[in-house]
Amino acid sequence: MRFSWTSLILAPLLVPLIFSGTMIIVLTGDPLRAFPTLLGVSCILSYGATIFLFLPCLFLLSLSHQMTGVKVCLLGFVLGAVVILPLILISWSGSGPHSGPPFVNFFVFFLRWAADPITALFPLAGLVTAGLYWWLAKRQTGSARVQ
Repeated sequence: MRFSWTSLILAPLLVPLIFSGTMIIVLTGDPLRAFPTLLGVSCILSYGATIFLFLPCLFLLSLSHQMTGVKVCLLGFVLGAVVILPLILISWSGSGPHSGPPFVNFFVFFLRWAADPITALFPLAGLVTAGLYWWLAKRQTGSARVQ
């Protein structure tokens, strides 16, 4: 499997579309304003993680290991879990009164965020994005190996 522009453009778009559509159904308010906002923010996160984390890690791992669909999905799952850490750190640093320094220890704050169901979506989103990237690239090149 070689690098695929089609996979890069389409794979990170699926999860933000599903997330934004679901949030529009769950949240009340103005859906015409909320959908593009949610889609924009989640696309920035999804494409950023794909371009700056997933593709370099996939390239480096493919130098020493033969990458299969299961390995690529596992990589996406792990990187999806890693993506949440900077977001938690940013939220913790502004969690004090008037967005100032926090009063709560980072470990305690992290455990509270880890218990949130939205946090569990990040590894799942990484898995889905990696699996879709693999499937699209494999279909386009006709090969299941990363070269």
